Amino acid sequence: MPRKPYRIGRSFTGFGLFATAPIRKRQFIVRYSGKVISAAAADKLERYRRNRYLFELNKNWCIDGTTRRNIARYVNHACRPNAEAVIRRGKKRIDYVAARRIKPGEEITVDYGKQYTELFLEEGGCKCATCRRRRAKKRREQREAAARKKVFQKRSQPKSRARSKSRSRKNPRR
Repeated sequence: MPRKPYRIGRSFTGFGLFATAPIRKRQFIVRYSGKVISAAAADKLERYRRNRYLFELNKNWCIDGTTRRNIARYVNHACRPNAEAVIRRGKKRIDYVAARRIKPGEEITVDYGKQYTELFLEEGGCKCATCRRRRAKKRREQREAAARKKVFQKRSQPKSRARSKSRSRKNPRR
């Protein structure tokens, strides 16, 4: 039996799928499996149970990948993914294939799409590495701007003698 090119491990967003061997571009990685359900049933699961493992095949059918046998459920979202989902025509199944070369130890990620990010990720924002770096850079720039503003305000304030007067009031023996 061939060894699988991935393992399940801890990632920044929870569990994730990581490459254990080099994966070539367009190479099959894993199949998204589960029960095929109607889009109406999927909408109910998504809205009321907050089911996050629904994959839309077309406007009529979805795959419910909630079962733990579905290893592909551990593929996380990224705004700059290294894999992509390929819907096989005529068959109700989805395969993940590498969009570029993936190095061993690298997390396997796909772009979940705008609808998913609006529904589930808007609370805390996207947690992919690209977005985390972008937010960190923005916070760093804001801190630097605030520090520059504070230094500028300090320099522009005229020095007053109110300090020396307040000291004399505190200690009248001087």
